[in-house]
Amino acid sequence: MTKHQIEVITSVERRLRWSREEKERLVAATFEPGASVSEIARSAGIHVSQLFRWRKELCQISAPTVPQLVAVEVVEARPAPQPPAQQPPISRSRKKSSTVTIELGGARRLRVESDIDSEALGRILDVLERR
Repeated sequence: MTKHQIEVITSVERRLRWSREEKERLVAATFEPGASVSEIARSAGIHVSQLFRWRKELCQISAPTVPQLVAVEVVEARPAPQPPAQQPPISRSRKKSSTVTIELGGARRLRVESDIDSEALGRILDVLERR
């Protein structure tokens, strides 16, 4: 027969009450460089989520209760600006681009647009010629 150890809890554990100063001290410790929230919570005997809840509650920035007023100066309305007269769009002559096919030999062809940069085309052809 195997013996097992059993723990019997006969009373309800009291809930701890933390003062605001104690909460602030624990929350402040979580903001220290290299601090681990889990370790701080464990050493205080509380759950990590409780410590994060305290951080959220204590670090909230409350909105001011008094509305902020700004000085305003009332002046006469200015006439609305007239939209500029629309000028007809400038028509630019477009060159028609066409495709140029260069036969390289050995059943190789190179197709380029007619407006290709001639220096770039020269470099491409030099590379292909070496192959």
